Amino acid sequence: MPTGREARPVTSGPMLAADGTPLRASLARSLRRQKLRALLLIAPLLLFILVTFVLPIGDMLLRSVQNGIVADTLPRTVAALSQDASEVPGEPVFDALYTDLVIAEEYKRHTQLGTRLNYESGGASSLFRGTGRAVGRFETSIYADQLRDADPAFDDSAQWAAWMADPGNRDALPQTADAYDAWATLTTEVHGDDPAEEDVGDFVYAALYRDLAAGSRPPAMPAVDVSGFETVTAKELFIDDDDAWGEPAIWNTLRAFAPRVTPGYYLNAVDLQMTPDGIAPRAEGDRIYVQLFIRTMVMSMLITASCILLGYPVAYLLASLPMRSANLLMILVLLPFWTSLLVRTSAWKVLLQQQGVINDLLVWVGVIGNDGRLVMINNQTGTIIAMTHILLPFMILPLYSVMKGIPPSFVRAAKSLGANDWTAFWRVYFPQSVPGIGAGSILVFILSIGYYITPELVGGTKGVFISNRIAYHISDSLNWGLAAALGTILLAMVLLLYWAYDKLVGIDNVKLGG
Repeated sequence: MPTGREARPVTSGPMLAADGTPLRASLARSLRRQKLRALLLIAPLLLFILVTFVLPIGDMLLRSVQNGIVADTLPRTVAALSQDASEVPGEPVFDALYTDLVIAEEYKRHTQLGTRLNYESGGASSLFRGTGRAVGRFETSIYADQLRDADPAFDDSAQWAAWMADPGNRDALPQTADAYDAWATLTTEVHGDDPAEEDVGDFVYAALYRDLAAGSRPPAMPAVDVSGFETVTAKELFIDDDDAWGEPAIWNTLRAFAPRVTPGYYLNAVDLQMTPDGIAPRAEGDRIYVQLFIRTMVMSMLITASCILLGYPVAYLLASLPMRSANLLMILVLLPFWTSLLVRTSAWKVLLQQQGVINDLLVWVGVIGNDGRLVMINNQTGTIIAMTHILLPFMILPLYSVMKGIPPSFVRAAKSLGANDWTAFWRVYFPQSVPGIGAGSILVFILSIGYYITPELVGGTKGVFISNRIAYHISDSLNWGLAAALGTILLAMVLLLYWAYDKLVGIDNVKLGG
């Protein structure tokens, strides 16, 4: 018999949402919308990190190995050097150098190249500057004169343009075609003139002579016998201008730094250099960077330890006082943030010098004699004192934040169980404050290794950091490649120490409060 309630048919299809779409697809669509909404919310932060952090670090890594200036400025010389392994190369290399240097001088690139090579070989800058001024006066015009005398067509700029537009001539005269193209380009770019209306450069005639002397016979140019021409050798011209061109040193440097990617900056950053015999240590008097890296790390650790010793009692006092008194003292802790860093550092110069306030006070109370004044400036002592004062608030604030979250009842409970004050502090309170020490230590250490203003003003020659040399190469010597290599190594050392800290202490134990 019927029960009065009819059974509904059971369907085996997918479960549907209220709008009739499959529930799985509806949930996936909703999840995609949530993810897109979350991405849009954090997009400004991601863009900010990309522009101010990721891209600068990427540019630094690229500059630390980038070395295109040699190949871009002297492309023909680099190609010729790859086929000449002698210590002082032969005439083809000097011919290529002549063409390259004439073009580079027009673009004013030879001075940049000299500056770059001067980082690796002393005297390279003056060599390229001097020869760059003289190369335009080399006696290669004899080729232009003799070719014009052999056929007046060689004096016609428009005819030259027609010749160099002929594929047959270009195939038969490869050096001439290359030199003419370079001359036409610089005539247009540098002087803004029409190559078909300007006198062809002497280095183009010299290239034409070399092609003809090698037996080339262009199909659409006058046939000229150059066997009786008066000649000059580019090698003699360069060596007569400067004897350094006849020495292996400059050629070894060009060979070593001809590749577009070089480890040279990193080698310099660890007091090594590239030589014809391989990698070798630099001269003893030039080894400064490894010592600076070690000094930076050791002094940063000393500054961090000083901040812990001075900041822990202050933070403990702030956490233990009533809120009104703690807030008043916190103003004193934050007061240095409202004072210029330059003013604070300059104040320490006044305080620490031998005729300064601290020495005068010690002499007045009789601790030291007038002839035994302490030397506390322009050395490591001055750097540690000044930077400890500057970075101390960065240690106190994380410590105070963590200590404020430690319940006082824990210490009282320890004392009620028979512990004395020291045991209650060391066994109960101190372990709970370790996360604050970790946070403050990381903050102070990372800030200290990057400081350069304070060490520069109070450190002298013994208290400067590696960051001072990085700043010098960026702003004064303009050796951005070496600065980038030094910065990359410093970044790697910080990451390595961070990893070691995580393994030994655990980054999860670092807290800023709570």
